[in-house]
Amino acid sequence: MKKICLGILLLSTMVLSGCENHNAQSSNTNSSASSSEKKEVSRNEKIKELNKMDLPQLDKTVRKDEYLVEIQTTKGNIKARLFPKLAPKAVENFVTHAKEGYYDGVIFHRVIDGFMIQTGDPKGDGTGGESIWKKPFKDELNKNLYNLRGAISMANSGPDTNGSQFFINQNKEDRSQELLIDDYPQKVIEVYKKGGNPELDYVETTSENDYTVFGQVTEGMAVVDKIASVKTDSNDKPIDSIKIKDIKILQSPKK
Repeated sequence: MKKICLGILLLSTMVLSGCENHNAQSSNTNSSASSSEKKEVSRNEKIKELNKMDLPQLDKTVRKDEYLVEIQTTKGNIKARLFPKLAPKAVENFVTHAKEGYYDGVIFHRVIDGFMIQTGDPKGDGTGGESIWKKPFKDELNKNLYNLRGAISMANSGPDTNGSQFFINQNKEDRSQELLIDDYPQKVIEVYKKGGNPELDYVETTSENDYTVFGQVTEGMAVVDKIASVKTDSNDKPIDSIKIKDIKILQSPKK
């Protein structure tokens, strides 16, 4: 009789232990599911916020708080909007240099078809140029501006080394398939179908060295493409010099 009782007791203990283990596993599963759900909700909220952002580059008209400039070159003229609210130092630097004639006669010293055209160095070899403050200024990075086709960005030699050099993104190839909805607004992904250089953008998951975007071409991308297509040497410098003749300020921000 004692043996039977001991057997029943042992069986009861095993059943109880099994129930406890099952409950623990169930609790862990529920906890894991809850954590995954929270992450998904957080991700969805992030995507919603991205898609709510103001994206001035995508506007078809020049806003009252923007500059409109015309970069006159020996290959034709390029009109562009500048965004002083989002990149105040870069815009102030560019506009002041333009007004003072700093860029007049400066060549496009680096041209890579399918990538960008670069200028702004009075020395003409990519090693010169300085800001209006006579020293480098900090990057102005945000998620409202991107290196889309036609975007104007500051050239640099590393973080916070902006001077006077700038480039215009020229790539025509579709880059949209490379972009994540966690990093990019859907409207920006759509525009990247027309070209641009997303590897230069300020986003959480890419690029150690980001570039300040401060303008967007509105007219004259055919001129940008013409400059990009010229013959260059082994240093990507045009064989026949292409120069900036003048930069005119067509509109200043209105208060």
